[in-house]
Amino acid sequence: MAMTVAASSSVAVMMPRVPAVSARCSAVPYLPPRAFGRSSFTVPVKLLSGNGLHKVELMKTRASSSDETSAAIDTNELFTDLKEKWDGLENKSTVIIYGGGAIVAVWLSSIVVGAINSVPLLPKVMELVGLGYTGWFVYRYLLFKSSRKELAEDIDSLKKKIAGTE
Repeated sequence: MAMTVAASSSVAVMMPRVPAVSARCSAVPYLPPRAFGRSSFTVPVKLLSGNGLHKVELMKTRASSSDETSAAIDTNELFTDLKEKWDGLENKSTVIIYGGGAIVAVWLSSIVVGAINSVPLLPKVMELVGLGYTGWFVYRYLLFKSSRKELAEDIDSLKKKIAGTE
């Protein structure tokens, strides 16, 4: 569709701009695929010096095999530790109820957040409320040294209440 506009003796053709269509619909930039055939990855850079061009390796990375890692996870040990802890519990039904309640709470909060997110203006209002509260918190507790000490004391007293030492 072309729209023509005539002004005195010149004619201008105005065509609407059509965005380029891409197969990917993502805000993440495109990265080329990694070459898995090589054992190391080097980035060569050519530098110009007095006697000619030199190739410099900026980064060299090597994939490590599972026997090289020092923090390998032993699944059998993990399961035996979990079994020992489970057997050591006295109120297993309470743990199951609290765990189920936590899962239901996460599920319900996900539904509530999705519902709030679907209302047109409410997410931006919530962002403003969060930004305002963050600003107030920084001003009230983090800006001055005396208020930082007060916050640290409040956190320590809360830790003591939770641990039951107070």
